[in-house]
Amino acid sequence: MRLDELSPPKGSRKARKRVGRGPGSGHGKTAGRGTKGQKCRSGGNIRPGFEGGQMPIQRRLPKRGFTNIFKKRYAVVNIRDLGRFEKGTVVDEASLAAAGLGGRRPNGVKLLSQGAIDYPLVVKVNRCSKSARAKIEAAGGQVEIV
Repeated sequence: MRLDELSPPKGSRKARKRVGRGPGSGHGKTAGRGTKGQKCRSGGNIRPGFEGGQMPIQRRLPKRGFTNIFKKRYAVVNIRDLGRFEKGTVVDEASLAAAGLGGRRPNGVKLLSQGAIDYPLVVKVNRCSKSARAKIEAAGGQVEIV
């Protein structure tokens, strides 16, 4: 076998469909676009949601509620998630992100109380529930709001 005898496996290389190349090709004249109408014309694409001039469903349905643009979004971390940190560690937003907990959110991290902990940690978060603070302090740790 020589390099000039190599060829790709049968059926692995498919030729591109060439449309509009005469009647003998099978894709001549209308080039697979059918006959007449908006979709057969050049540049004749219809935008998403267009229903041929009928009032679109997104305009027929009533609007409900509103979006509060001032809503604060916190990454939620529970006490059970703090088990991966060693005794006496300072746990802040950067160390939580490094551990794969509570990715960075615009308003920071909130600590909630699901789970238990039995060794002290120093936790620096933006928000903390009362019960989470009580559990951390009962274990000998402390919670700092930053």
